Amino acid sequence: MKINRRSFLKRTLAAGSLAVGNGSLLSACSSLRRADLPDQDLSKPISAQLDPIGGDILYHASLAPSGHNAQPWFVRIAKKNEWVIGLDPQRRLPEVDPDNREALLSIGAFAENLALAAGTYGYEAEMEIIAGNPFEQDIIKVTLNNTGTVNYPLERLKQRMTVKQGYLSDEIKKEDIHALSEPLKGRQFYFPKGTEHANCIEEGAIENFRIQANRDNAQQELVRWVRLSNKDAESYRDGLTVEGMEIRGLKGWFVRNFIKPQDFMKPSFRKQSIDMTAKLARQGGGWLIITSEGQTVADLINSGRRFERMALLARERNLALHPMTQYLEEKEGLEQIAADHAASVIPQFVLRVGYLKNYPDPVSLGRPVSWFVRS
Repeated sequence: MKINRRSFLKRTLAAGSLAVGNGSLLSACSSLRRADLPDQDLSKPISAQLDPIGGDILYHASLAPSGHNAQPWFVRIAKKNEWVIGLDPQRRLPEVDPDNREALLSIGAFAENLALAAGTYGYEAEMEIIAGNPFEQDIIKVTLNNTGTVNYPLERLKQRMTVKQGYLSDEIKKEDIHALSEPLKGRQFYFPKGTEHANCIEEGAIENFRIQANRDNAQQELVRWVRLSNKDAESYRDGLTVEGMEIRGLKGWFVRNFIKPQDFMKPSFRKQSIDMTAKLARQGGGWLIITSEGQTVADLINSGRRFERMALLARERNLALHPMTQYLEEKEGLEQIAADHAASVIPQFVLRVGYLKNYPDPVSLGRPVSWFVRS
């Protein structure tokens, strides 16, 4: 008798587990997580001008967040202490980020991590923004100057992560909002759950996700960055893995082994994604909006840096942050923002925020330094 994937899933869910010998198939074929792979790929040489300290600084820089985990950066080593951070055109997201706005925010977060890590090794990372427009490849010139060691817990960079599920409904404490707002210098706004503005953001986040999920070109771009099998996850070390999408247990095993990225184009998958997003948008203690002074390359880089400083503090307060970027990616969302706010209000991040009962370990994968360094 022929069994299709739907009936197979129903049977395995009913069974609860799949035994193999004395263990389970689930444990034998679990998803790849960051801890499962080495930080460096020793089979590929790094630039002769990059010493181990430089390599470690760039490793910590690469723990920055990015849309679809596309990791849009490269680093060209001009001299031992002179680098250029660039935007890799092959890692752009032209359907959801046509102006490279989000890519530059990610480059800013990368630059902030780099500066923090360099300080712990006794270097001040002097940064000069050299890009005149958001489509140039060379973005920031970095010069490492010997100054003095700065104490900063680099474990924050390793432990920072985006969590989507499990948010508690508690309103965020004033002292926590104050701590997170300090790096943003007046550019962060908190709207507690249930307030009129929070309800408006929630509805807009859901609606713009629905619009994007039903836009074929945007969905196909998402498919390009989906890494469902462990083989693809290990080969690419980027994108959206099963663990990164928080699909776990038997469902995660099924997705890794029976679902193909192109299945995400099916109407049923899109509907499931929309329904899940609506469920998530209603969780948590409210919303954070982060704005910028303008839309220049420098404005975006600086906004990305300030965001990263803030995001690195969240875990210690048991707070999770979930960017719901579709609001700022779809024409309808941008038009609504323009209609409801003055032109001087330029949002760069729409973040769902909430306390977690238990904070998980980071799972998203990152490319080794040798993969993104150029001589």
